Amino acid sequence: MNEKEIAELRRRFRPEKTSITHIRGCCVNENREIVSQFDQSLALLSQEESEKFLSLLRKTLSGGIGKNLVDITFTTQQVADSPEHRLLMALRSSALKDEQAVQTFFQQVIGSLSLEGNYLILLARDAYDVPYRSRDGERQDDASAEVFSYLLCAVCPVKQTKPGLSYHIRENEFCTPVPDWLVSAPELGFLFPAFDERTTNLYNALYYTRDTAENHPEVVDALFRSPIPMPASAQKETFQSLLGDTLGADCSLEVVQAVQEQLCQLIQEHKECRQAEPLTLSKGTVTCVLRSCGVSDRHAESFDGKYDEAFGPDAALSPGNLVDTRQLELRTPDVTIRVSAERGDLVDTRVIDGVKYILIRADEGVQVNGVNVQIS
Repeated sequence: MNEKEIAELRRRFRPEKTSITHIRGCCVNENREIVSQFDQSLALLSQEESEKFLSLLRKTLSGGIGKNLVDITFTTQQVADSPEHRLLMALRSSALKDEQAVQTFFQQVIGSLSLEGNYLILLARDAYDVPYRSRDGERQDDASAEVFSYLLCAVCPVKQTKPGLSYHIRENEFCTPVPDWLVSAPELGFLFPAFDERTTNLYNALYYTRDTAENHPEVVDALFRSPIPMPASAQKETFQSLLGDTLGADCSLEVVQAVQEQLCQLIQEHKECRQAEPLTLSKGTVTCVLRSCGVSDRHAESFDGKYDEAFGPDAALSPGNLVDTRQLELRTPDVTIRVSAERGDLVDTRVIDGVKYILIRADEGVQVNGVNVQIS
């Protein structure tokens, strides 16, 4: 799915636009025990309460594609006949009224998820009458292309409020309120089926994870029996390690800067082209980038082999997961320097009298602890 398709579905999660009639919920304690369940009709809630439920669900369609939002792909055999796909289809086709399917789903999540404390599983089903769009992009609300029926799941931590003082105006006194439990933003969730090219794709789901360093692969395996790409943060760390290990003594500031600049340029060009599909890089493209940055053929071939071991030979990576597009960070055991990604030209390295230095050009506006200082 691309950003436009995700944004189109996100706009559905308003009380006046959604066709969600009820939400199934399951509260789980820290011992993985179900303490309560509910089948909540949105029509019986106030607008404020309804908006809060829909807001929690909507958050599972937020974040960066390839970072927080990851495509999950089913094989043809899974779609034809597999217990994981049958379960999702039963939930969808029954509009969450198949009680056995709902309970099976709750148990699969609980049995696979390792999450500290209490949490809430929310499950909703919506039917979207997709407006027709002509080739010129004009939307025609009176003409429908299809009805997109889908599930949306959100798993939200439930945390106890911190103790404190509250003031009661009527009684004119302070008191300690009774601790309460609040539902936090979703930790993970998913959309099924995918809304690819504004139509139903039963071969894909869109998986959400709040933390780019932890995507809970055990839940993905339990629900989809499908591999999930390495978390975005781990992709960046792995790429950095590969680059350093491959180049060894030839891994200079200039090479690392050049790689970052090349990848940032690819990202910028993709944005300017206004292409709907997310930008991904194959192993061959990444290797070409390294060669264009001055990496020798010997080192490039070594990078190829280590890339296969780390990511897999067919892995397509988002360049935004490999480098920081906003800043260049230089770190020593005692000092950390952050420079805007666009001003890498301000940084240089030198060896003076046998001592290694990082040099930063500082013409004006130099501050130390918030105090303007002069360099003379």
